[in-house]
Amino acid sequence: MRLLASLVAATSLAAGPVDDQANLALQRVTAPGYIRTAIGVTRTGASIPALITRDDLDFQTPKRRILLVGGLDGSQVSVNAALQALQEHRSNTVVLSAVPIANPEGYAHGNRLNGVGGDPSMGYPPQGEHYGSPANPEAQYLWRWIHMHAPDVVVVIGKSELDDALNQEGAIASIEVSPFGRIRFPEVTAVSPARKEMQRRVARTPLEVARQLSQVYGKELPEAVYIPGMALVARLRLGDITKDPAQLAMVEKIVEPYFSGRRDSMAKATGSHLSGHLIFGELYARTKKPRYLELVRAAADTGFDSAGNPKESMPMHSEMSDSVFMGCPIVAQAGRLTGESKYASMALRHMNFMLKLNVRPDGLHRHSPLDESAWGRGNGFPALGLALALSEASPSEMLQAFRDHMEAMLPHQDPTGAWHQVVDRPESYRELTVTSMMAFAMQRGISRGWLSRAKFGPALDRAWYAIKSRVGADGSLVDVCTGTGKQKSLRDYYDRGAIFGPDPRGGAMAFLASAELADATRPK
Repeated sequence: MRLLASLVAATSLAAGPVDDQANLALQRVTAPGYIRTAIGVTRTGASIPALITRDDLDFQTPKRRILLVGGLDGSQVSVNAALQALQEHRSNTVVLSAVPIANPEGYAHGNRLNGVGGDPSMGYPPQGEHYGSPANPEAQYLWRWIHMHAPDVVVVIGKSELDDALNQEGAIASIEVSPFGRIRFPEVTAVSPARKEMQRRVARTPLEVARQLSQVYGKELPEAVYIPGMALVARLRLGDITKDPAQLAMVEKIVEPYFSGRRDSMAKATGSHLSGHLIFGELYARTKKPRYLELVRAAADTGFDSAGNPKESMPMHSEMSDSVFMGCPIVAQAGRLTGESKYASMALRHMNFMLKLNVRPDGLHRHSPLDESAWGRGNGFPALGLALALSEASPSEMLQAFRDHMEAMLPHQDPTGAWHQVVDRPESYRELTVTSMMAFAMQRGISRGWLSRAKFGPALDRAWYAIKSRVGADGSLVDVCTGTGKQKSLRDYYDRGAIFGPDPRGGAMAFLASAELADATRPK
């Protein structure tokens, strides 16, 4: 209950002229049990609010679930009808949630157009890269959120294209109702195909998810960089858990060009190559083949000059918080495998360098000094990076930095269990990679005694629920932020593409998290 209360408090919407009007309207809903959240953000930065219940956080609830969508046309009468229905709803068998002001700018301005001239009642199913539509992001956010929310029926108040588009697709039934007069809800007798799919997803164990992801990810290493490399690390973990030597054999075959020297693992090296070499340390730990240790050293030694003196930091950091992951674990790993203290010292040195650059007063990481935004994966990287580095060496200063960051992240977990594309902006989309990285870091922290199970266990459970719901059995994924260099504004982070479908980066991180949880939950 305390965790839920903190989540609700963390989802209060941003203040602004349009938000103020939406907030004023939503104050009319005094019925108990509603959780305030947001489904997206308009082009002018207004939040698109939603009201859900605890039952909406459980796809397995025996209750039927209805989602009410109001205000697409921006009209006062449609919004009023939605709010009135929420206020009056009483049922022990049907759960009612709502996006009551789906077009907040239209509502604030008294017409159906949003702040940039688009019409959120039109354009379903929405086209283009989510969620960066220059004219109608409201439709993109609403469409995908409906499918992730997975109600049994959607009730749309007023005229729009949403109702027909949902019925034509067939995953969720929809009806359109008039905003005039009392809204009459349909009798809901069946669970929607969309919710049945979510029920299948969330019923899976970590091992089942890891096995499914292994059919798609962790099958190549075209460059020795972190995205395919971490998927291979996850494959090795899967082999350990299942006692399947074929997984190790497969990974060794994949990395053979680097082992033999036919391919240079540090050719045209970037920061991503440093963390990509973690796979070779994992292989050395299992096989004791000296060549793998040579490859680890090739990456770790970039932190030292030709005389062996430590540099100011690990190279190629680009001032981005990503580099806590790119640089710290590889030198910490080299220190454990070689027994040479200089590597562990460099891990701590690099961490302090990066934290001084990017940690904000509230404990979150700005992505870079270029902008204050706490990008989601830009915080997932430090969480994952320090968890991995601490697994190799655990200096008290690094452990404290890890704990401080995890504490700072905890209040920003969404009620659904996910973290957001911009951590402290609940109107930004719920993003899979940061959620996977946080799940790994929490599980590793709890397992090693760095974090309190009583405090972080419930958050881990919710994060795993969010991950399962966003990972299909075929390896398709929901809302993985595309590759992102340092950006200049909050708007730039809002607009980074949200991948829907297979994705090597998202797959690697979900595979890594599921393998970590599978290991923690297997019989010992």
